[in-house]
Amino acid sequence: MATATLSRRGMLRLMGVTAAVPAMSALAGCGGSSGSSGGSSGPSGASGELSLAYLGDATQQKAFNDLFTAFNKANPGITVKANGIAAKDWANFANTISTQLAGGKKYDIVSVATEGQLLMSSKGVLAPLDDFIAKDKAVVDAYYAGIDPHLREWTSKYGSPDGKTYFIPGGYNAVVLYCNTEVFAKAGVDIPTGDWTWDEFKAAGARIKEKTGAYLISLGGGGDFPFVEIMPWLLTNGASTTDADWKTPTYNSPAAIEAATFVKGLIDAGLAPKVGGSFDAPNQFSKGALATLGGGRWPTLDIRRLNLVDKTRIVNWPTKAGKGAPIGWDGWPILNSSTNKEAAWTFIKWLMSPEASEFYAKIGGTNIPALKTVAASQSFLDNAPKGSELLPAAIGYGTPIPSPKQGAETQKVISTGWKNAITGLKPVSDALTEANDQLRPLL
Repeated sequence: MATATLSRRGMLRLMGVTAAVPAMSALAGCGGSSGSSGGSSGPSGASGELSLAYLGDATQQKAFNDLFTAFNKANPGITVKANGIAAKDWANFANTISTQLAGGKKYDIVSVATEGQLLMSSKGVLAPLDDFIAKDKAVVDAYYAGIDPHLREWTSKYGSPDGKTYFIPGGYNAVVLYCNTEVFAKAGVDIPTGDWTWDEFKAAGARIKEKTGAYLISLGGGGDFPFVEIMPWLLTNGASTTDADWKTPTYNSPAAIEAATFVKGLIDAGLAPKVGGSFDAPNQFSKGALATLGGGRWPTLDIRRLNLVDKTRIVNWPTKAGKGAPIGWDGWPILNSSTNKEAAWTFIKWLMSPEASEFYAKIGGTNIPALKTVAASQSFLDNAPKGSELLPAAIGYGTPIPSPKQGAETQKVISTGWKNAITGLKPVSDALTEANDQLRPLL
């Protein structure tokens, strides 16, 4: 797992619990804050077999089986079978699903992250959930009352553009910095207790490099372009790749050019390894050769595996114009092709139950629970670096990761433009302007 390509998307594939449970990490435990019972804890009237599709492969099957066993105990009349699709990203996953559906393949439920939600809902393959929500209004209302309102708002705006409801939002991720406290201490650099600026971050890196030889941060495009290695720099300078509607490219704005120029400066100063190598960030972090590690909740699994929980502290991303973080979240829709939508809804409703919350608390997870009470509980904060509470706090100032229909194509353009800029292959302004021009027809 500790490879240079360990990313938000890669972790969704590698960690079976994430592919199945990211939404459950927050959908679970509905009603915990209000005292209501949330989802039904007893057997439902639905029965039969459900087919669930997820981004991943057969290596995640055991985690899915554990999830379904817990569900089956509450609903013995329903069995669930998982089908992993080894697509390279969420946009290709959505394309693969729609192609399979056109060829006669039938699924009841799919797990879709932000990057694939608009694409999936735009293809007419999802069943509206509105009637189910109306039928179980008390359950869903209790769940919505317990999550940050942004999740419901964003899921509606970006995942259900025709006014119908296609997704129940689930767990999410934001981007923070994991700091190796021993590296900072060895260099005599204080880890900030509050926000810090780009300039303060760079100055800390210069001293760390001088005193320890460690890199400040890895910026090499090891699988997290653009979620971790591009978007935080743009957003903390008031920039982004597109406007808020994901229809107009803004990738060559002065603020975006300034962000890419700053990142290039970190590399040029030797504070980050050269782009394109095989730098193994988690292991270099564990060896004291890397001071900070960018990511959402998922690096915590590596931090635990490497016995670094007590030597790691989470801080906010450094800022230029203000706080910023990309937000990506998971959703559960029901497919039009489902022949057992009642049972499929029973499964989704179970994900909002206290039973599912207890299950998630036992197995852990790599997403931030959507339910605020769960995100603030010891099930989330135990055996995690100090500062983990900053992860759920980020949704208050974060921005949805732009995820237009042409997700795979736009991501390629964005990543190529950024790499051209920060490696000096092209002048920064030229690289981002060229990418911006290529984005326009895709949006």
